[in-house]
Amino acid sequence: MKIMIVSDSHGRNTNLEKALEKVKPIDLFLHLGDFEGSEDYIRSIVPCKIEMVPGNNDYFTGLEKDKIINIGRYTIFLTHGHRYGVNFGTERLKDIAMQYGAGIALFGHTHRPLIDLSSNIWVINPGSITQPRQENGKPSFIIMDLDSNGQAHFTLNYI
Repeated sequence: MKIMIVSDSHGRNTNLEKALEKVKPIDLFLHLGDFEGSEDYIRSIVPCKIEMVPGNNDYFTGLEKDKIINIGRYTIFLTHGHRYGVNFGTERLKDIAMQYGAGIALFGHTHRPLIDLSSNIWVINPGSITQPRQENGKPSFIIMDLDSNGQAHFTLNYI
């Protein structure tokens, strides 16, 4: 199973279109917020099931603020992260994910990619697909693959 994880597109979808073309086909698409009113457009260009949570710049949306989903043997907590202080670290995010029984926490907001598999709660941030803040300044996203044994693998990708 191939899952594309993005965040912080901020209504600018050109890079999202490029990324979708680059990695197709995908089985599931996860957007971790700050899509800024482009939910319908994203739904029109993504050719598979979509899960989305709103970010701090997503006003007037009826989407759940946080979401728990199951992918294979994994329980995953989806959030934008701004309500959990992710700019200052991921400990609070891990605590919340654990309260929900999740082993993986996916978040955005910082515009900096992160794949941290070092603790009992994995924390993954795809960075921003339009406004990166990491040193290399490249828009980023993550592909989560489940191999034939159901094991998750995460790959950071750049536009």
